[in-house]
Amino acid sequence: MTTDVTAIAKVRNPRAGKRPSRVVVDKAAMKRLRLVAVAYSHVKSEWFPTPEAYKAEVEVEQRAKDVVTALKKLGLKAKAYRADRYFMAKLLVDQPDLVLNLVDTLRGSDALQVSIPGALELAGVPYTGAGMRGLVIGNDRNLVKELLDANDVPTPPFQFVTRRGTRIREDLDLPLIVKLNEGGGSVGIDEAAVKESYDEAQERADALIATYKLPVIVEQFIEGPEITVVAFDDGEQVHVFCAQKVFKESESRKYYFTSFESYDDPDCYHYTTAEPAVAEAVTWYARRAFEILRCRDYAKFDVRIDATTGTPYFTDANPNTAFGPDPGLPMTEVLQLHGVKFSRILASLMTKHARQIYAM
Repeated sequence: MTTDVTAIAKVRNPRAGKRPSRVVVDKAAMKRLRLVAVAYSHVKSEWFPTPEAYKAEVEVEQRAKDVVTALKKLGLKAKAYRADRYFMAKLLVDQPDLVLNLVDTLRGSDALQVSIPGALELAGVPYTGAGMRGLVIGNDRNLVKELLDANDVPTPPFQFVTRRGTRIREDLDLPLIVKLNEGGGSVGIDEAAVKESYDEAQERADALIATYKLPVIVEQFIEGPEITVVAFDDGEQVHVFCAQKVFKESESRKYYFTSFESYDDPDCYHYTTAEPAVAEAVTWYARRAFEILRCRDYAKFDVRIDATTGTPYFTDANPNTAFGPDPGLPMTEVLQLHGVKFSRILASLMTKHARQIYAM
């Protein structure tokens, strides 16, 4: 599919050129919350297949503490709860009004994260973020791409590979990027993830399957700008914020994309505002993707703009992206670029759920 970005911006978004509306905050509604529980992943190194996978998750405990502090600054009572075997027992004792869900893994498995919303729904405890269906979809790149493709949201051509030795289809245009079908934090995507031959892509796929015991996605690598898209639903509308990653030039790199190594290099890239036509085109698709993928409250999408055609290709979706005040988190950094503080997003999130809980 080839698309003229400017044409999309004019036809599909009548608000073209207007600044995003301010997110809704209702202090009176928010203050009715007696206790907000901040749930976070229980992480042990032995539960993860590689040190990189463990490193990608271990930061969540400190992030949960930061969110608790931010909630208290809003005048709310808040407490962090580790998602271990005693998690539900503690909640049933304390009876929070709302659980702010930061749980990404259980016993090292991304797929088990759906257990948290399942248990909370069974207990009748309201929670933030995607529900069970949204997490099942968001944790499966193959399913995400199938749904996007079926609903005319551009995603790069790809192959879903479940077994070692599977031949890579030669109708996929080179170069190819190889990534795990599950997992966040760019785990499994290092600077050597892009391959220029089908044999190299197959070798990469075989190695990832052997190491992580997970299927992989072999995807056409889109050469062009990389856009980080944050969607936030304040209960009245889905706000979309776009930012372009500007990568530090390096003689050793031919292809520029977000790799696991970039998390250790604060100068690997910086954000700048996306071109208006690009932002308008991506915004229309982002709202569509938010709905199709059963996202709730907030989500992050990774988009690459084809340098030749201008088509915005959605490459990844994260329904419960890292949420917290740390300015180094992609969601927080993109919001700050647009002049939106994390404290306001947090207050808006609390407002939305307080209104729902108390039917205000």
